[in-house]
Amino acid sequence: MQEGAVIRMSSGQTAKKHEYGKKPAEGVQRGFLPVCREDLEAQGIERLDFVYVIGDAYVDHPSFGHAVISRVLWSRGYTVGIISQPDPKDADSITVLGEPRLGFLVSSGNMDSMVNHYTAAKKRRSTDSYTPGGERGRRPDRAVTVYCNLIRQRYKKTPLIIGGIEASLRRLAHYDYWSDSLRRSILLESGADLISYGMGERSLVEIAEALSAGIPVSELTYIRGTVCKVRSLSAVSDCLALPAYEDLLKNRRKYAESFAVQYRNTDPYSGKRLAEGYSRNCYVVQNPPALPLTQAEMDEIYGLPYERAWHPMYDTAGGVPALSEVKFSLTSCRGCFGGCSFCALTFHQGRIVQARSHESLLKEAGQMTEAPDFKGYIHDVGGPTADFRAPACGKQQTKGACPDRQCLFPKPCKNLQADHRDYLELLRKLRELPKVKKVFIRSGIRFDYVLADRDSRFLEELCRYHVSGQLKVAPEHVSARVLSCMGKPEHGVYEEFSRQYKRMNERLGKKQYLVPYLMSSHPGSDMKAAVELAEYCRDLGYMPEQVQDFYPTPSTISTCMYFTGLDPRTMEPVYVPAGLHEKELQRALIQYRVPKNRALVREALKKAGREDLVGYGPGCLIRPEGRDCPLHTDTGNKKKKKTIRNVHRKKQER
Repeated sequence: MQEGAVIRMSSGQTAKKHEYGKKPAEGVQRGFLPVCREDLEAQGIERLDFVYVIGDAYVDHPSFGHAVISRVLWSRGYTVGIISQPDPKDADSITVLGEPRLGFLVSSGNMDSMVNHYTAAKKRRSTDSYTPGGERGRRPDRAVTVYCNLIRQRYKKTPLIIGGIEASLRRLAHYDYWSDSLRRSILLESGADLISYGMGERSLVEIAEALSAGIPVSELTYIRGTVCKVRSLSAVSDCLALPAYEDLLKNRRKYAESFAVQYRNTDPYSGKRLAEGYSRNCYVVQNPPALPLTQAEMDEIYGLPYERAWHPMYDTAGGVPALSEVKFSLTSCRGCFGGCSFCALTFHQGRIVQARSHESLLKEAGQMTEAPDFKGYIHDVGGPTADFRAPACGKQQTKGACPDRQCLFPKPCKNLQADHRDYLELLRKLRELPKVKKVFIRSGIRFDYVLADRDSRFLEELCRYHVSGQLKVAPEHVSARVLSCMGKPEHGVYEEFSRQYKRMNERLGKKQYLVPYLMSSHPGSDMKAAVELAEYCRDLGYMPEQVQDFYPTPSTISTCMYFTGLDPRTMEPVYVPAGLHEKELQRALIQYRVPKNRALVREALKKAGREDLVGYGPGCLIRPEGRDCPLHTDTGNKKKKKTIRNVHRKKQER
């Protein structure tokens, strides 16, 4: 993209585009952005260009999407004010900053509002870490739609652009777990004009330039990384037609086929424009994804003058809990080629990894160490997957990711460039900074990617410097059938990593352990597979304190499986745990030692035809009388329990 390049619009008008590395003179806004009329007056702003309505508390930190987008727009000379968590019952709460010149931006926040509010069992959560004091109930369910309706009560014609994770993953027809229904695109449900999907820096700057040039929002049908609505497909070119929404309602297989097309078109280089038809001659059109950011662009975005704090108006409530998780962490990269079926990253951030330079990260780390409450610990250096610092192969940088192949599943691709040298160099530089005692890696590593790297130095330095007693990794399951549905490597890969991790720590003289994340009730997991996972936990002598119950969130392969009973990649049938009770049974099996789970475990074993695991033998899960198997109790002969553990260990080794 060249500075000053001019893009030609369908109306014949033009809009000037800025290069990310070049800031216009209007450029820098320091201090918090306006949140009230008094702020506007103090900053001499008569009318804002954009008003950003968010479901989170206002935190000016680059880990919060609203802060990034607002700062990027300010750096381009556009003024932005923040309305945080408006009262959904009071339309006047949306008017506190007046009508913006160019439009309203709306996001539910860093989390989907429904995931924020409800567990996988559809139970209401007790806290909201993105709200002052962790108070729940400050944002509505389906926040994007509610906020848009609120805006339309007062401002009928003002352009309305929605974005963030909630809008991004609902951009086309999608299965909604909470209502157990197939819902329309959120663009139609909310009444918005555009969706900026994925990471919206590029698309929102282009939208701002076009609106500022006087182009009506209804004519913005061409911008990458956006979704628009049109009356006729003659208004757009080169469209790939998806099945109409009304057809999807009648036939779940049609939805699986439609989702497969969407999934194959998530790449910015090879992705096609998609059109989904609705009744009354309406089409929702998804333009190809925005191009990935260059390293210089990433550096500029993360180098903007964030306050790195919550707004002072939250001090009396004790601040915003979510900030504590990221305040002393560094975002090193975005994008992920891991391809886990249950993860929405492919639809949101894409598969092409984009990374910041060492200089940018070291500068941010240096600023971090000057904070009065910095204790010497950098909590994380990562992103979706911490040890991904470059695209999976050279081809991805110019031609994109393969639409029908994964980089790591079922085996690492022969073209995969598994290389940790750049990440290691970065970690070494961070460790050497004054005031830094320890640098942790908490956002997760891909153990199969570590094994694919023939150089063992990363594993050595990981164990020597970046683990504090426990390393959390995500094998997720042990059943080959379930792992295949998940898009995860076979269990033997995790076992090999476990052996290498153990040997490395023994060589270094460290007592450090692996903590495996496990998931229950994923599509493909019948009761037999759930028992297999429980037996693995038994043989391991480990009961996870927390189990991730599969959560069917919008726009993942796994959610498509859950809704349709089909794997959209192959169109083969997939077993789906039916209803909340079966999910509860599978979860209880993994935590079979918890006394309150005993009745559920007994029921699950009966359904699986595995009542042989109820008894007094060394391989039992529960006792008939209701007491735990002696292997897992604090009572009984310790020597006997040790012998039983040795039996299981030898069995596992064999």
